[in-house]
Amino acid sequence: MQDDTTALRRWYAEGLRLTAPIRRNPAIVDAFAAVPREHFLGPGPWQIMPDKRPDDPFTTPDDQPHWLYHDVLVAIDPARRLNNGMPSFWAHNLDHLDLERGERVMQVGAGTGYYTAVLAAIVGPVGRVVAVEYDPDLAARAAANLAPWPQVTVVAGDGRRHDPGEVDAVVVFAGSTHPSPFWIDRLAEGGRLLMPLTGENWLGFMLRVIRRGEAYTADAISGVGIFHCAGGRNAEAAIRLQQALEPREAPSVPWQRREIPIRALHRGAPTADVAARVWYHGPGFWLERKER
Repeated sequence: MQDDTTALRRWYAEGLRLTAPIRRNPAIVDAFAAVPREHFLGPGPWQIMPDKRPDDPFTTPDDQPHWLYHDVLVAIDPARRLNNGMPSFWAHNLDHLDLERGERVMQVGAGTGYYTAVLAAIVGPVGRVVAVEYDPDLAARAAANLAPWPQVTVVAGDGRRHDPGEVDAVVVFAGSTHPSPFWIDRLAEGGRLLMPLTGENWLGFMLRVIRRGEAYTADAISGVGIFHCAGGRNAEAAIRLQQALEPREAPSVPWQRREIPIRALHRGAPTADVAARVWYHGPGFWLERKER
């Protein structure tokens, strides 16, 4: 059975190479092939939400792990709309982090630890992953699940306030209207932040920021609909973001497919002399509009 499961995980990971797609970092494929998803989801049967019909969940008829090796959402807490996340979505996002062996990563929103283990497999045993989970019960589950990965430290606490020290990447698994200052302050030179920037309707985009000295380039990786990040919401900023994401000149284009015309992140509040360059601003930062 072990050989069958190993082969199944490889088949699943190679499928993600095509569906994500994974173009930049083949270590991501190997990581998905190495990490047993069932180890992080509790005993089956499991409730699965298909990509095309997420509001029509399917309960697996038994607890055989092969049900989990498809590109599907798996419920963690259906009452809270909390799930394990779509593998192809996170594989695509991680492909844009350009992680290397030995790097230091902070993950905000560890859940039960599945994607933490994937991150740990990418950076390898000489790397480091600090995984922060706000929900204490989920944090306890993640800590137990991740015991086989010694390069991982699980922290039960607020990922917006936790100081991980200097890191090469911060990847956030819950939506905010603005980044935490720690997420930017602790980036090493060339460090990357990847976070969901979302309005009150849970919708938005994956914002990637790269530190270049004292400057920060920024771009959008993909659309996203995701659970809110505790402490990461500002009501006025959420309204501004939804307005920015719904331009009048392109009402027929789905929000997930619209270009996000941004080029840089700036710290602080925008001043009057840069007003024409501001695409969006939230507490403590603003995004510069890309030149047309």
